This record gives sequence, C-alpha cells and structure tokens, in this order.
Amino acid sequence: MRLPLYPGTAHGHKVWYVLLDASDAGLAHDLGVNYAPKLANIAISDPAAVQTVTLGSPTPQENPFGPAAVNFAGAPDFSPTRIATPGPTGFPLAKFAPGSVAGPGYSPFIKIAGSDVVYNAPIVATGDGPFDVVHHTNTEDRVLGIHIAGPSKPGQFAESWVDMLFVKGFDAGQPILYLSTDAGQPLTAVLERSTYVPALNNASFNGGDDFLGSARERLFGFINGQTGAGNPQAQGFVHLVKDGFASQDASAGNTAMIDALRNGGDLLNVFGDFPTLADPRHADAYSPLWDAQLGLWTPKAVSEGLNTRQIDENVVFNLAATRPDLLTGVDPATGKPSPYGSVGVDINCAVIGFTAQAPTANLAPPAPNSPFPPR
Repeated sequence: MRLPLYPGTAHGHKVWYVLLDASDAGLAHDLGVNYAPKLANIAISDPAAVQTVTLGSPTPQENPFGPAAVNFAGAPDFSPTRIATPGPTGFPLAKFAPGSVAGPGYSPFIKIAGSDVVYNAPIVATGDGPFDVVHHTNTEDRVLGIHIAGPSKPGQFAESWVDMLFVKGFDAGQPILYLSTDAGQPLTAVLERSTYVPALNNASFNGGDDFLGSARERLFGFINGQTGAGNPQAQGFVHLVKDGFASQDASAGNTAMIDALRNGGDLLNVFGDFPTLADPRHADAYSPLWDAQLGLWTPKAVSEGLNTRQIDENVVFNLAATRPDLLTGVDPATGKPSPYGSVGVDINCAVIGFTAQAPTANLAPPAPNSPFPPR
C-alpha cells in the first residue's frame, strides 16, 4: 500500500509520518483520510494517549506549496530486533520482543497546539536515510519501501511516499484491508509488526465499544482457528504463526512471505463498525483504535471441524452468546477459557479499503442478550 509520507521532527531529529484518520469530518474529507469521531475521546483518563505537537511556520520562499513540518514530542525507537519464535504448536510464542518501541512522549495520536482535532499520524521512519526496509533498524516493521522527494520544480509538487505491508481482514461479510501501526501491549505489537506504545494500553476504554466516552471499536480475533496454507477456513493466531511467516522480517524481497499473506496467511480478524456501513450511526462509530475480543474454540468445535473462518461481527458475538460449547473467551495470561469480551488488547489499525464489495450491513441480526452496541 503506497501512502503519502510527511516530514517532521522529534527532539531535533528528522522523522517521517503517515496520516490515516481525523476526528473532524470536514478535515478528514479535506485530507483524504478516515473520519473517526471517537478519537476525540482518546485522552479521557489517559492524557498520554495523545501527544500535543506544533506545526512549522515556513516562509513563502521556504515552502511555496506543501506540508509544514510537524514537531513531535516523541518518536519510536526502531532499532530493536523483532523476535517472534514459534512455540511447540506455533502459538503461544516461545519468545517474543517488539521491533519498535515508543520513546518518551510518543503516541501516534496527535493534537496540534491550538486545535482540539485528533489525528492518527504514526511515525514510520526516522532519519535522512538510507532507510533499512529489510531489517527495519530505522523504519517500522511493515515498511517495504520509501521515496523521499527532492526539491519541487517551479510550479510542481514532488511528493514523498512509503510502501507499507497491509493486513487482510473481514467486516460485515466482506474482505477488507487495513494498516496496523501501533499496539498497547508487547505481544500484540510483535504479532501485528507494529510499534509498542505503552501509553495506548489505557486509552478509553476496555470493553467500551459504542458506550459513552469510548475511543475504541471492537475487533474479533481467534486463537485456534484452522490452519494450512490455502485452507479457506484458516484463521487466527496459530494460523498466522504457522502459515504467515510471522517469525521472519517483512520486506519486498521476502516473496515467500508476501505470497503467503496474499493467499490468506494473515490473522484475518473480523472488524466491527466500518466507514462504509449503510447505517450512519455505525459508519460514524468507526475508530482505528480496536479493542480486541479474542475467541477460543472449544475442543468440541475443533474436533468436529466447527472452528471455521468467521467474517461477520454479529455472527461472532451471537456464537459467543448462544454457543459457549463452541466458542469462549480466553485469558491472555493463561491461554485458558474465560468469559467472552474485551481482553485488554488495543491496536491502532486504520482501515484502508475493501477488495470486493463495500461492507454495508451485517449478515445476521443480533441474538437476544448478545453484546450488541447500546440501543
């Protein structure tokens, strides 16, 4: 996925960021990014989840046309080596460590001093290059290529860009694409190939979904779905580790990994509210900050081959509400069954499109007493 790349600074050093979402509808439309009004809530009880930045004020001679540099309060450290060593069954991992970690003051969610609008603007590279897009010592782990434009010719605009590895998933029965850039927990950051940002762990709020003050939307993942390259029912954490080359570095030259992901080797998570849903209430409830609800298929479901690929939010929580003999929640600390719902995992994943038809409506109505958003 190729995106415009914008310049900034952090503590006097050059950084490069992408712009994905905004909490204001008019500005989101103007900038060509997702409208995500829930982002206005993100600092409730967690001020560190949003960093206040300043904007450069160049002269006309310095900037005839183009973006002003954003001066960030902090930046990620991309130098750590990402570790994702498979366990005996693939997942849980035997050993893991994030490949990028937020420095002091860093969050991908920013407010420009003097404005209350919240933007999703993750830093994806640091420095002036050359950029390491193989082992990612100065780029995020999903960066596949970077072009820094030279000076624009008179009357023209030369644009910088970044190529990033997108992720496949589902929403309302349709295949979708998204970018995963940040996570509030170390293991999540490893699996997502994203930046570990501790400040996001307490962003408003676990289990919030569409309730008052929530900045989050729900995402549905599965621990032990089916596996196998090319298996149309494969999905989940074990599948990603076994079939998605999760332990390897992502690069354009790693064609085996790219082909595996192209053919379904991703987690294939199910998303909740999406910008194209026909009901404006649910379209506007989209947020790039996703609150993970993780499902564990029971031994009965696995033995009978009922741990099939899920593609719709309502179908998933109807299963959780009516068929606990097939699907339960999971305690991330122990891997054991637990009540279904939020597990304290949040991920910054901006949606970027769909590959067939736009998601417009769920495949099933909510079952009585299922965890449907408040009426």
